[in-house]
Amino acid sequence: MTGPRPPGQSVRAVAPRTLARRLLPFQLGMGLQGMVLWLPVEKLFMTQIGFNAASIGVLAAAYAAVVPLLEVPSGIVADRGSRRWVMVASSASLAASSLLGGLSRNVVTYVVAAMILGVYFAMNSGTVDSIVYDLVLEETGSNELYETWIGRVRMVESGAFVASALLGGALAGWTSARLTYFASIPFIALAMLAFGRFDEPRLHQSADPVGLRTHIAITLRAMTRQRQVPQLLLLAALAALMSQAIFEFGPLWLVALSAPAVLFGPYWAALSSTLGVGGYLTAKLHLERRAVAAVIGCAVPAAAAVLAVTRSLAAVIAAQVILALAIAIVGIRAGRLLHDAVPSTIRTAVSSGAGTLSWVLFLPFSLFLGRFARQQGVERSGWILTGAAALLAILLVASAFGWPHRAPSARADTAGDAGLPDELACREIVDLVTGYLDGVLTPDWRARFEEHLSECDGCSEYLRQIRLTIAALKGLQAGQGAPAPAAGGGGAGPDPQDDTLPDKPLPERTA
Repeated sequence: MTGPRPPGQSVRAVAPRTLARRLLPFQLGMGLQGMVLWLPVEKLFMTQIGFNAASIGVLAAAYAAVVPLLEVPSGIVADRGSRRWVMVASSASLAASSLLGGLSRNVVTYVVAAMILGVYFAMNSGTVDSIVYDLVLEETGSNELYETWIGRVRMVESGAFVASALLGGALAGWTSARLTYFASIPFIALAMLAFGRFDEPRLHQSADPVGLRTHIAITLRAMTRQRQVPQLLLLAALAALMSQAIFEFGPLWLVALSAPAVLFGPYWAALSSTLGVGGYLTAKLHLERRAVAAVIGCAVPAAAAVLAVTRSLAAVIAAQVILALAIAIVGIRAGRLLHDAVPSTIRTAVSSGAGTLSWVLFLPFSLFLGRFARQQGVERSGWILTGAAALLAILLVASAFGWPHRAPSARADTAGDAGLPDELACREIVDLVTGYLDGVLTPDWRARFEEHLSECDGCSEYLRQIRLTIAALKGLQAGQGAPAPAAGGGGAGPDPQDDTLPDKPLPERTA
């Protein structure tokens, strides 16, 4: 890790070489992981092994069930252990899915392969952004360069998608669609090696460890009750929903306008390139400035509205590319704000929560959009996208106008006090009491816990009863009777292993 910067010297002036050197294996792994040669010919291969409209629906449902169920749990695993090995495991899932997909000769086998692919996406969700954010924070002591480096990672990933689309289509034309599945596996194996050699950041491992139950409780509380985080989760989820909608439903506009088949390849390459271009532009635009956020916010619904009012093929393609580009920028910005709001110890899980929420929202949204497009026409369905884009724009502008910007330091983030609540609710005390008695809460969380106890008679009594129960169980195991309560109904003495509370009644709640 680099030393502290001299006063007044900016992060951009430092530009630590170790940051680029440490991130290189990760970027290489992301690029190799993106060389999925079978992706451009997947639908063709599916029809060759017996898929129809109904079975494709079953495939989509099975895939959609796996990803949201595993995203947050895999994020918790990454936060409690090694994030680079989660990336290795995600690549292994991608390789297994490619192998089984290439061996598939019927619908059932391919559905299983798609469910394994869902494991890959769930493990990647939130992990990539958290790794880059923590590495920038660890090397520079600031989050200032996060958007620059996540943009570079997305550019590498986007370039791999474009290259794999061109190479996979050509390979399928020369040989067969089935061979593209097997040809993807060597690239994925090399990605696993690259991730294995990556020197990952360790900010998430530097805080005092807590029990699993406590970790889950803290993560869920941050996602649902911590100031700003629910709104940022919704912003990130809407950006992901809109991006997926463009990639899934965008080609329908070209079909409705009778676009020539030769145009679909360049059109898809242009859409894929917006991921990398958006990453590059985000670092240049400074979306924390209100004017810039307002311009991007206006561009998103304006581009979506073009899809509803024009029948020009060129205008439709341009609007979709601009919309996808703006959404990519908003998605990176939302990720930055979300990472700013939570500590490293729960960063991957909270970020994965945005992916889970996007799936929960996308399923009904896609069903409604598809039905509306079938009944009213693809052109009119553009108004549905415009409505979702308007909500996205409102949340983006609110992030610049309404929420104070927090610039964490590596020291504060390591200490584990980022995202601590001003006060704990009684229900949260119930969630944290096991960790408190086990002595695994960090000092900051323990202080919040004891502060609440000093002001809440109900929770003090609850803790007293829990300790009496534990003492009674220990007495039964030792062949003794349960201890009698102290005279006057006062609290029992502290646990022999807990010397943090005095052997006297806790102060009563003040008015």
